[in-house]
Amino acid sequence: MLNHRHSAAKSLGGRALRSFGGFSLIELVVAMAILVTLLAAVMPEVSSWIKGLKVSSAAESLRNGAEIARMEALKRNSRVSFWLVADGTAKVPGNTCVLASDSAAWVVSVVDPTGACAAEASLVTSPQLVQRSTATENTAGLTVEATSLAGGAGNHVTFNGLGQVAADGSTVSVIDVSATAGGTRRLRVVVETGGAIRMCDRDVAAGDPRICPVL
Repeated sequence: MLNHRHSAAKSLGGRALRSFGGFSLIELVVAMAILVTLLAAVMPEVSSWIKGLKVSSAAESLRNGAEIARMEALKRNSRVSFWLVADGTAKVPGNTCVLASDSAAWVVSVVDPTGACAAEASLVTSPQLVQRSTATENTAGLTVEATSLAGGAGNHVTFNGLGQVAADGSTVSVIDVSATAGGTRRLRVVVETGGAIRMCDRDVAAGDPRICPVL
């Protein structure tokens, strides 16, 4: 009698475990199918969000770099420049850097930093470097296009002791940043001749405070 009761209890416990603690093969297949469907639905949104984050980070870095150059010029009461640079595939500009109009990497210095973007910050030693961008801002998958006041390619902005733009043929007027694959926001950094620097959205409707000024 006791053995019979014990066997019945084990059988009941096993059925309870199978009913509440486990899953049948069909249930697992259905659950996985639902999961795959949900992932397929959200992946494009996640991908677009990541690309938009990269664009925002790069544009904000470029705006911040230009602002650093302007503030340094005001502090020193002398000319300081913001330079767009590239160094092969390196994300952080090193001592083989060259000026570029299509890179999110930048250097703030008094003189042209070509070949010396990794120099120590200095008030006297050329290129009298103040600061440079890091790898975070210069990520893959971005398209950067800097346009000069004259309408061609631009690669730098020089600010005088009053914080105003000291213009020449390659002085940057706007820097456009977008995702190479498209499908996300397109941002622009605008440098006005009076020295004001702002970031705007190229795709918002009229009346939106983020709209870019007409050039």
